[in-house]
Amino acid sequence: MRSIGIFLWFCFAFVAAAQLPENSGLRPIPSDPSIARPALSPEARGDIFMARKMYREAADVYRQPPENPILANKIGIAFHQMTALSDAKRQYERAVRLKPDYSEAINNLGTIYYAQKNYRKAITHYKRALKVNPNSASIYSNLGTAFFARKKYDEAFDAYQKALSIDPEVFEHRSTQGVLLQERNVTERAKFHYYLAKTYAKSGNAERALDYMRKSIEEGFKERNKFLEEPEFASLQSNPDFQMLLKLESRVL
Repeated sequence: MRSIGIFLWFCFAFVAAAQLPENSGLRPIPSDPSIARPALSPEARGDIFMARKMYREAADVYRQPPENPILANKIGIAFHQMTALSDAKRQYERAVRLKPDYSEAINNLGTIYYAQKNYRKAITHYKRALKVNPNSASIYSNLGTAFFARKKYDEAFDAYQKALSIDPEVFEHRSTQGVLLQERNVTERAKFHYYLAKTYAKSGNAERALDYMRKSIEEGFKERNKFLEEPEFASLQSNPDFQMLLKLESRVL
């Protein structure tokens, strides 16, 4: 009985300590101080705020350490997510001044120019970033999208093929986290999805080629004859799904 009483007393004491008001000046003592959690770094705290889409808080936390190109770039991304493009641009430029070969920040500067419809400057920055990091599928994807915006479709197709050869999932990434932005805003979505279908068809990925072909047609792509004339689609023409898609009606958008 005595042991039961002692056990109940400890349970009562633990519950009472957990319910102490914050201003009581009293805190429960950890049973083992060695397992106390280490303090998070400002960068880690900022990353948590970014994951929660609390971009202003993230930018404030990232500013705390000394000059650091990675954190300057992350502050830029936080401002970018808030569509504060001028502030974002200043931070990307600061990151590049601190680290001139920082390909991610150079790429992100390109996305600022793209958002401002200065596609020529965007292309210049993407090419500059690729000189530093020639194996980045995301930067090649951005380069292709900037060419696409300038209606340089052959150059866009070449860049998309290069991106896909480096990373077969490059066009499927959906995460907004990280240090490099991948541009997804295009005006001619039907034609954009046609070129993705063509890119996947040439790479031999029939499933995704048909998926983007469907999106293109649903969004009103007018040149359906291209699916029959372009050599990249030749291997798909006997596929029943391909034949069915050619008869698909466009959606009214």
